[in-house]
Amino acid sequence: MKAMIFAAGLGTRLKPLTDTMPKALVPVAGKPLLQHVMDRLGAAGVDDTTVNVHHFAEQIIDYLSARYTLSDRPGPGVHISDERDMLRETGGGIAHARPFLDGNEPFLVHNVDILSNLDIRALFAAHRSDSLATLVVSERESSRYLLFDGDMRLVGWTNVKTGEVRTPFGNLDLQSCRKLAFSGIHLMSPSVFPLMEGRGERFPDWLRKTPYRKGESAMSEALKERKEMD
Repeated sequence: MKAMIFAAGLGTRLKPLTDTMPKALVPVAGKPLLQHVMDRLGAAGVDDTTVNVHHFAEQIIDYLSARYTLSDRPGPGVHISDERDMLRETGGGIAHARPFLDGNEPFLVHNVDILSNLDIRALFAAHRSDSLATLVVSERESSRYLLFDGDMRLVGWTNVKTGEVRTPFGNLDLQSCRKLAFSGIHLMSPSVFPLMEGRGERFPDWLRKTPYRKGESAMSEALKERKEMD
């Protein structure tokens, strides 16, 4: 099984700890966050792990190389997706790691600062072969929620503090949507990669540069392209 650990972030919410170390190496219960996630993935049977790096990248690379054999070739092992030149955010980070993640099987994406008792094997088993992604969500208080329809399909996003809503569906009935908080863990199908082509290095930059007609969005474009592919 394949997985990617997001470890490139600046860790601004953990300052001043992250003034001298990456968030991934902040210790919790006697070991770094990164090691907690690596151990969980290994116990679940993940044998092909990619870790992206940016902030204090050398510290993460040194930590991993002292404990694992790093490989720059796709396949089982531990790989580094180097983002020292630019922090690519979520979509851009996944696209940048495509050489390690692409193939014929879904891959797990796990934030390094998420500690959970999630049954990772069960998540892989629950992922539908025709789905682009399966997201781990929960019912908890948050200012930002993902919006799901009655079939638990993702239809939008909202910030309840600001009232902002993002959706490709102009007639979306917010009252009928189920609001769930994202847990920082999801499975993705490699069929998402063709949809990422031509988006640039950082998807937020591409979104700002891409003109849309009223009621359209990047999500609607992706949905259209996926329909054409199907």
